[in-house]
Amino acid sequence: MTKRLEEVGADVTEPATADSVPHRPRVRLAPMQVPKASDVLANDLRERILRGELEEGTPLPPERELVLQTNMSRTTVREALRILEVQGLVRIKTGRAGGAFVQRPGNDSVASSVGLLIRGRPVRMAALLETREAIEPACARLAATRRTAADLARLDRTNHALQAAESLEDFLQANVDWHVGVAIASHNELLVGFMMALSKAIYAATENHRFVDEAIRAETAKAHRAITEAIREQDATGVVRRMTRHVHAYAEAVLRVEGPTEMGIPDN
Repeated sequence: MTKRLEEVGADVTEPATADSVPHRPRVRLAPMQVPKASDVLANDLRERILRGELEEGTPLPPERELVLQTNMSRTTVREALRILEVQGLVRIKTGRAGGAFVQRPGNDSVASSVGLLIRGRPVRMAALLETREAIEPACARLAATRRTAADLARLDRTNHALQAAESLEDFLQANVDWHVGVAIASHNELLVGFMMALSKAIYAATENHRFVDEAIRAETAKAHRAITEAIREQDATGVVRRMTRHVHAYAEAVLRVEGPTEMGIPDN
């Protein structure tokens, strides 16, 4: 009997021990960020618009059709369209002839994005002024080589409005309009957007009444006329020199009053 048990036992596999199991590395996975369905749809439509596949003014399919085409919920489709509307890539019309219509980004889109960046972070006034000193001479140089009759007419109108302004508010608005007008004359869309945002932020955050007196107003009007004439004469070298001197003088005046500290940018 003992022999038979030994023979049988010879064929029985012994239970595995910890030492006999091969070592397997432990697999670790990082958390995965799965995009929302509305973001996926918005991204696809955004790329089609930016690539020019969907021309400006093209109506997107009605909401019900978008639901059928994408197999997404009505809520997802609506949220994707809201994302594109906020980004300025579609405009929503209500009514019988309404719907979502494609629009291309313009200068306002650039200005809005830069404005949000400025307002959303603690930005030093000195940083805003430094950026303006870097950009405006470049705008003036391009304006001197690219200006049209319409550009010159716009600058002349703003110069007249600046000279005729009675209140500080009217003077400051004419001043902003002139500087943006120089950027428009550069025919560079990005520079126009940057100047729109920078001018609004600087003037909204500056205590202009503390240093913009009659002498400053007269000097500003004189500088604007001189720069306008250089643009008219297509004097690229002279206009850079004049604009650099003009914006640097303003920056020094602001910093004497405001200081270079961080400051919040008002809503308007």
